[in-house]
Amino acid sequence: MAEEKKEVIRLDHESVIPVLKPNLIMTLAKLIEDSTERAEFLKLCKRVEYTIRAWYLLQFEDFMQLYSFFDPVDGGQKLEQQNLSSEEIDVLEQNFLSYLFKVMDKSHFKIATNEEIDIALSGQYLLNLPIRVNESKLDKKLLNRYFAEHPQENLPDFADKYVIFRRGFGMDQTRSCFFTEKVDLIITSIWAYILKLTRIEKLLSRRSSARQKRDPKKTDEIMTEGEYVERIRIENMNISFRNLLSKITIQEPTFDRIIVLYRRSSSNSNAERGIYLKHFKNIPMADMEIVLPEKKNPGLTPMDWVKFLASAVVGLGAVVGSLDLPKADPWIFAVLSTVIAYCAKTYFAFQQNLATYQNLITQAMYDKQLDSGKGTLLHLCDNMIHQEVKEVIVSYFILMKEGNATKRDLDIRCEELIKEQFGASCNFDVDDAVDKLEKLKIVSRLQDPLGSYHCVGLKDANEIIGSTTEELVLKAKHSTIAS
Repeated sequence: MAEEKKEVIRLDHESVIPVLKPNLIMTLAKLIEDSTERAEFLKLCKRVEYTIRAWYLLQFEDFMQLYSFFDPVDGGQKLEQQNLSSEEIDVLEQNFLSYLFKVMDKSHFKIATNEEIDIALSGQYLLNLPIRVNESKLDKKLLNRYFAEHPQENLPDFADKYVIFRRGFGMDQTRSCFFTEKVDLIITSIWAYILKLTRIEKLLSRRSSARQKRDPKKTDEIMTEGEYVERIRIENMNISFRNLLSKITIQEPTFDRIIVLYRRSSSNSNAERGIYLKHFKNIPMADMEIVLPEKKNPGLTPMDWVKFLASAVVGLGAVVGSLDLPKADPWIFAVLSTVIAYCAKTYFAFQQNLATYQNLITQAMYDKQLDSGKGTLLHLCDNMIHQEVKEVIVSYFILMKEGNATKRDLDIRCEELIKEQFGASCNFDVDDAVDKLEKLKIVSRLQDPLGSYHCVGLKDANEIIGSTTEELVLKAKHSTIAS
């Protein structure tokens, strides 16, 4: 029996710390033996979070106020009440997008590039239908204008119509019989053998060569470092009539979070100003088409029609050939049977894939869509604060426990701590963490040749930051209850 093919792709380490903030704080606190220092550390964690939230409070209020003008639900009414000119609205749009892209960057969301999407879509998972976007229903002016003023590298081809932000990776597994898919694979193999005998394969291969997707093994060099994960697909398994009814497990890497940004097109007389934001979780890479905006209804591809017509020609040729023979040739009946089976397979496979597509769309709407519009922005703002708080706490903890360190050493030690204590890998954003620590005035750079960083003690750090508004409110609340 031939060995099953292995398809491995490489995933880049993300800057996001994949650990919940309460879990991170309590785990680090337990590593501090002295109870007094542990209490000071927990107090510092609260003060760091309260202070960072205060830094961004006014910015987030402006951010949400800007989006209220472009909320697809009631943004149009608010714009009418402001009585703004078209040029003034354009300025507000660009200001909002500038805020949005900054928040995305701080939250460690990245724009999906052509190479990453090619790798993601180079395989198939549960969705086996070609999904296309109806580009006529999408606006091209909004994002074109933004990227013209804010050029970025490695933008995808569709960046003028919509943008896909992605962050984090996971893994999804599905265990089932996959009877229809197995039968489809067996019939396809038999049909491919017949096409090879009749030399029609060469004609079809010429037409399909231009439509082949990139091999992920050839494109994964875009990931400079990271970890390797395996795709387990039916196409790479040894399928036969013996294991037709047995259950198998397929596996596909996922994008942990995806946010899609776009605007619908409109006529000049009734300009659409609504900006859509859709937030999804745990989307299999090979099925990421389910998050695309304004999808067309799926149908048979031109190549499917070519194969279908080629089947009809082969079948007709077999029938005509049988008429000239005094006795029926078994080979001709075998060809006819295979042609009929292939045509039936094409039809029923399409119906099965259509039902699967509808189920996936329903699941994306109810299970995998986290939020949209304003809810997505609120989630982004809160998530951005959590990430910055975790970066500050981890980097301060390392300097406190292990002493002075250069920025490079601090980066390595932080990543090692996260790996050892939580079993998670990340590309720690040490630059942003050190900037925040210096802004809090609890870490300073030494005047040594190496440019090492030094932190103050826990008690001094709490005194430097001082009591926060939240602490004073809680203290007054407790005093009121006590009296």
